[in-house]
Amino acid sequence: MEKFLKLDSTIMPLNIENIDTDQIIPARFLKAVTRDGFGDNLFRDWRYDNDEKLIEDFNLNNIKNDSKILLAGRNFGCGSSREHAAWAIYDYGFRVVVSSFFADIFRNNALNNGLLIIQLDQHKIDKIFDLVSKNIDSSFSVDLNEQRFYSSDGKIDERFEINDYNKTCLINGYDNIDYLLSIKDKILKFESNK
Repeated sequence: MEKFLKLDSTIMPLNIENIDTDQIIPARFLKAVTRDGFGDNLFRDWRYDNDEKLIEDFNLNNIKNDSKILLAGRNFGCGSSREHAAWAIYDYGFRVVVSSFFADIFRNNALNNGLLIIQLDQHKIDKIFDLVSKNIDSSFSVDLNEQRFYSSDGKIDERFEINDYNKTCLINGYDNIDYLLSIKDKILKFESNK
């Protein structure tokens, strides 16, 4: 995985609540055996009509800002346990998803696959949506070491929670196996003391 330290980006707003994993990546696209290519089908049924033409008024189609931050409505990632949802978001180019509430399984899948999840109070989320609606080019920063999410204009400056394990993995670009290998000496020392 890529290391995550600090990110500066615009925001892609998706002010829809209860976005489930089948909306993130429809089940018909889950046949691949590698993680590549899922981004092409992110929000597929919202991005394309039945004739495979782009739906102009969907934000991912009409906002051209190369954002690395997805701002979503409450209860993001609900529905079935689908690791492919995190893969699709990451493969599309997002590195951070911000919402007021995430489904637990989605949260874990995202963090385990290099996608930072930032959960903020709904009042703050509304304020960010409002700020972005007034200026789609508003710039935001995510500093994982300091656990801060803030706007360049100073109107937003929030701390976010993340457990030490996930923070360590993201900062170092570790997956679960990489993390275990990084503490191999400690594990061996512990085992030898039994």
